[in-house]
Amino acid sequence: MARGRKLYEGKAKVLYEGPEPGTLIQYFKDDATANNAEKRAVLDGKGVLNNRISELVFTRLAGIGIPTHFLKRINMREQLIKKVDVIPLEVVVRNVAAGSIAKRLGLEEGTQLPRSLVEFYYKKDELGDPLVSEEHIGAFGWATSQEIDDMVSMGLRINDFMAGMFAAIGIRLVDFKVEFGRHYEGDTVRTILADEISPDSCRLWDIETNEKLDKDRFRRDMGGVTEAYAEVARRLGIIKENDGENGSGGAEIVPIKGDK
Repeated sequence: MARGRKLYEGKAKVLYEGPEPGTLIQYFKDDATANNAEKRAVLDGKGVLNNRISELVFTRLAGIGIPTHFLKRINMREQLIKKVDVIPLEVVVRNVAAGSIAKRLGLEEGTQLPRSLVEFYYKKDELGDPLVSEEHIGAFGWATSQEIDDMVSMGLRINDFMAGMFAAIGIRLVDFKVEFGRHYEGDTVRTILADEISPDSCRLWDIETNEKLDKDRFRRDMGGVTEAYAEVARRLGIIKENDGENGSGGAEIVPIKGDK
């Protein structure tokens, strides 16, 4: 599938014009960044793993009625997606204290929160993506009251579903970040899930050992980043270990329905 001109390049993905009006091609890079891109590296294979993991999660979320921008995976690094007007907010859903909330509130990392919390962050790299309230969002026109309600409702539904999905494979969903966009269908505007869901945007801990299987391994110089992402993919059934008969001793991508 031929892609058009490049429209946008972010820290982890590139967007190109799609083959049909209203579509884009989303390319997953191997680049890793932290601390608002002050720390950078290229991790071979990360983009492939994130593409496949995000494909699986978005497909399953669509199956429970969450509207998303995902249409299909094109190849190992690219997805065909619906074009949306991205709402300039990151929606973070937290189940366990980790990262910034632990620092802000003086909580011990790993503390179970009283309930799942939804936070909004204004997407502005030069400001460090600051935490904002619903009052800020409404006052500055970043989203309507209905869009805020939609994002909170979908964020919590996504959390409930993914918490169960990951628990079934021995992984605790600590928190995650999602983004939403406005999709125009004729005269109707609908809030739909956009961007990606992968170990880049989730904190995932092994239930038994609390081993980190996410981007914190990069943020904290723990090493083994792509190996941790591959472990998540393996548990989700996306990759499997080779039996060694061919001498490769590596991992094999498991075809998903529609692969060619």
